[in-house]
Amino acid sequence: MKRPFELPPRLELLSAWIPPGAAFADVGTDHAMLPVWLMLHQRVKSCIATDLRPEPLRRACRTAARYGVQEISFRLCDGLSGIDPSEADTITIAGLGGETIAEILHRTAWTADGQHTFLLQPVTRAEYLRRYLSEHGFVILREGLALERDTLYPAMEVTAGTMHLTPGQWYGGVKLLHDPLGNRCLIEQILRLQYAVAGLSRARDPQRRRQADELRDAVTELLQMREQWRQVNAPQTSLSRTVP
Repeated sequence: MKRPFELPPRLELLSAWIPPGAAFADVGTDHAMLPVWLMLHQRVKSCIATDLRPEPLRRACRTAARYGVQEISFRLCDGLSGIDPSEADTITIAGLGGETIAEILHRTAWTADGQHTFLLQPVTRAEYLRRYLSEHGFVILREGLALERDTLYPAMEVTAGTMHLTPGQWYGGVKLLHDPLGNRCLIEQILRLQYAVAGLSRARDPQRRRQADELRDAVTELLQMREQWRQVNAPQTSLSRTVP
């Protein structure tokens, strides 16, 4: 058996959130790095790895074979369609766009039964996913950021529940006040929305100009969130004085 590999930062973040002994499933597994790592470290009691396409699933099987892992159940299916709700209590959906993750949750009624924890890591449109969650019976329990190859990856631990999010929170998150990467995340979102506002403001279409106004409000909120992050994470000033 080859020497166990190290997870990249974005998957390492998710692995830390998976409770020991979980009945685990990884949707859109691709190379199956996370399931194989969890089984090698005996972190979970069972493991399902799914993918929509045959080739990624073949890559996943090759990863498991390379490291001598035989206990993973590999399944070719669309989203959660090949998983019975009794088979898993902790489910990751990572490496997909926020809209796709929202669609996967929306198509499966049991996702909102309160018996499952979802670890979601969108590569794009995280704001769309946060808004969807707040409007469809989910609550974000915690969030975290991972930096990999100079790209920020947001992660969310989600279950059934109720929450209300503001437009600023759609973009800037709701549980990142103490995250070391929170400031960078907020700056990136502020710059992104300011660029969008500049483009929309030049439009003659009244609807697009209204969108510009809405994004301006979100930018204002993000600036306030950044100031709050800076206050919470500012280095403590020493009050002690050196006596000559």
